[in-house]
Amino acid sequence: MIIGYTTGVFDLFHIGHLTLLKNAKALCDKLIVGVTVDELVSYKGKQAMIPFMDRIEIVRSCKYVDAAVPQYDMDKLKACKELGAKMLFVGDDWYGTQKWKKYEEDFAKEGIKIVYFPYTKGISSTKIGEALKAVRGWTVEDTEPRTYINGGDLNG
Repeated sequence: MIIGYTTGVFDLFHIGHLTLLKNAKALCDKLIVGVTVDELVSYKGKQAMIPFMDRIEIVRSCKYVDAAVPQYDMDKLKACKELGAKMLFVGDDWYGTQKWKKYEEDFAKEGIKIVYFPYTKGISSTKIGEALKAVRGWTVEDTEPRTYINGGDLNG
């Protein structure tokens, strides 16, 4: 059985995410997806609009995904080894970079192949978030959970 692994924030799930998961599943028997926890997203200098528990449930519900797990750190090699993955799927926006050339060597030593898929041009969760803010005035803070009682918003 070939186990594949990919990771992502998967904030504002879009067609690029779906295409990645569909293509990855076509190349392996079991696809495990690491979903970046909120703390790691903020470590990278960003903030997810959708909370982690919602994002992992969305990914877990995708028919191409066999298992979704929290991604607590950026060590993809460690994750692949722990999960028994023989393939790592990533977007081709990383292809040819010094960092990923080194990763290819390190992964190959462990018998893990890195497969690059075409990055979906023109769409990203960041761009979607920016568009929502521009069109509707939404911000990340506006997506915080609210408490409603008898139709009234207790948060303001």
